[in-house]
Amino acid sequence: MLKHKSAIITGSTSGIGLGIARAFAAQGADIVLNGFGNAAEIEALRAGLEREFGVKVRYSGADMSQPEQVRALAELARAEFGQVDIVVNNAGIQHVAPIEDFDDAKWNAVLAINLSSAFHLIKAVVPGMKARRFGRIINVASAHGLTASPFKSAYVAAKHGLIGLSKTVAVELAEHGITSNTICPGYVKTPLVEKQIADQAKAHGISPEQVVREVMLSHQARKEFIQVEELAALAVFLASDAAASMTGTALAMDGGWTLH
Repeated sequence: MLKHKSAIITGSTSGIGLGIARAFAAQGADIVLNGFGNAAEIEALRAGLEREFGVKVRYSGADMSQPEQVRALAELARAEFGQVDIVVNNAGIQHVAPIEDFDDAKWNAVLAINLSSAFHLIKAVVPGMKARRFGRIINVASAHGLTASPFKSAYVAAKHGLIGLSKTVAVELAEHGITSNTICPGYVKTPLVEKQIADQAKAHGISPEQVVREVMLSHQARKEFIQVEELAALAVFLASDAAASMTGTALAMDGGWTLH
């Protein structure tokens, strides 16, 4: 479905981003991975994807909070593959604190990585997409792009902003064969969330099962974690020719969280 296409996926050395990278590679796309982690483990991951799926996989350790490094990431993809057909803006960080205690530097970092990085990467790849009259921009927001929770002011602001950015890009580029859509997941059982379960269980003196049921999934009508593979399948569809008329959408895959 994605053979002869190339994709940049930010925040793709683990979790949702890695799941999307695997799904794209399985469909024949060449991939640029991006994210932090152990260098040897990332190289093993990169090489493993190449062997398993027979595609080209490159890696960039670009810090997505730095605009010049975001632009260098786009240049790397162009140099390696000749073009960038698909961008998945998935990189993100979180910080939780009451608004009056929210650290200024944390606010700036959350907005830089969760929102501004998407702007800089989209800006870098759009000229080439326009020239070829094809492009797929997929932004991974959150249910928090559609609703709010306490103590997450920066994250909620950034994810709402990401949906607004995506809609604006969709309107600007619709006549150039470029689509822009947003995926809004509920809680996904990634390594990061696994750690949060353990930390919250310890902090609140409750069991991990209670954390999942009473804290994390309390707002989801379907009391189960969203699966990475489900999100990856949606991203593959949005990147495909079948989704050519779908643009400017914010698609909730949240187990019914935002129905309330």
